[in-house]
Amino acid sequence: MTAPLAAPVLRDFLRAARSAGLRVSTAEGLDAIRAAEAVGLADRATLRDALSLVLAKTAEEKRRFEECFALFFGREGFREVPAPPRPAAEGAPEPAAPEGPGAAGGIGGGDMGGGATPSPLGRMLLAGDRAGLAAAMEQAAEAIGLSNISVFTQVNMYARRIMERMGLEELEDEIAALRRDPAGAERAARLELARDYLRGEVRELVQRNLLLFARGETERWREEMLRQARLAGLDRRDAERMRVLVRAIARRLATRYARVRRRDRRGQLDARRTLRRNMAWGGVPFRTVWKQRKVEKPRLFVLCDVSGSVAAVAEFLLLFVYSLHEALSGVRAFAFTSGTIEVSEILEREPIEQAIAQIMGRIGFGSSNYGTSLEDFEKGWMQAVDRRTTVIVLGDGRGNRTEPRVDILQRLAGRAKQVIWLNPEHPASWGSGDSDMLRYAPHCRLVAHCATLAQLERVIGDLLRDHAG
Repeated sequence: MTAPLAAPVLRDFLRAARSAGLRVSTAEGLDAIRAAEAVGLADRATLRDALSLVLAKTAEEKRRFEECFALFFGREGFREVPAPPRPAAEGAPEPAAPEGPGAAGGIGGGDMGGGATPSPLGRMLLAGDRAGLAAAMEQAAEAIGLSNISVFTQVNMYARRIMERMGLEELEDEIAALRRDPAGAERAARLELARDYLRGEVRELVQRNLLLFARGETERWREEMLRQARLAGLDRRDAERMRVLVRAIARRLATRYARVRRRDRRGQLDARRTLRRNMAWGGVPFRTVWKQRKVEKPRLFVLCDVSGSVAAVAEFLLLFVYSLHEALSGVRAFAFTSGTIEVSEILEREPIEQAIAQIMGRIGFGSSNYGTSLEDFEKGWMQAVDRRTTVIVLGDGRGNRTEPRVDILQRLAGRAKQVIWLNPEHPASWGSGDSDMLRYAPHCRLVAHCATLAQLERVIGDLLRDHAG
């Protein structure tokens, strides 16, 4: 296979591989094209082995590569379909089979008469030219840019465009003309059957391209929808996907924080030490020395209301914070409803899903009492809070008309570096009914509406950015 022919095919395949989840860099893509040019596209087994060595790096990527390769290169030709039944009088002899190419049934069936002008697509259908039809379909798909399909709602649109590009309008005119002529009725029936079958083949091609090229786009679209979805109203079917998304966002934030910290630590030249180190070269700074600024990772105390109204949001906050362990140190987590318990050891000892289930079993889903919960925290853990500690409270601030103990939150804010309150309720509801949110807010550095993963990511990102600075 020559390079001009191999490169476009490989470019489309690389797009499909990336959409399937393979991490393919630009250099690896160029290596894949060179490998394909070396082995050619004719021997699919050799091509598969060569591309697999270049593109797939893990066992999971090997599996995804095999699926993607089979889907991309496993295109079958048109299958033969039976001809429509011909009505015959009882006891009458069977009509003689027509002679000539394509007359043995299937898509073809020969010229059945009628005075209509044959269309190019109609001739291929009647002749049973499955190779020609497959080639015409591939050319039409390339001409309309089928590889740009991104969502399932575009399937019908692309299928229609391919059919039109192949000559659907002329074929419909031919069928209509044959229907008006009694002698062309049987030929019209054969063309209608072949047209409907062609639609099925085209739709199958479009759906295969949707799987190849739109998988990654569909996943990104769905993830964006989940990021904007209310955590409290999340469908159970999306919970596992959301957990994966939470971990990915947490890792990204941790990496971003580490980069900021490394850049800051190289921000100022230590001139005195640089001159001393380069005395042997007459003070010419061949070896630079940078000022090493000690960056203390923030200590984080997280107090989660796990009562029935905010339990779902608390679960994702705990998962999010514990996925940030590379960026944060001294993380301690507490859960409360009408009392407070520390759950740090449970979260560290158990897998996160089992830990959360255990915590909710011990204290979750009850009625919240913020006053007694703050009293428990003050008695048990207030002395551990210092000026390096950031306290995050997740809750709706609804204490069921119990004493809110705002004074304890005030003392906590005086000891800590900052208190951040994340409330899953809309700000319009703060202070209404049994909500004490407006009484707690003056003692917090930040009070934020946090009902979605996108809002949670923004608040935690701002927290890390403040500590990085």
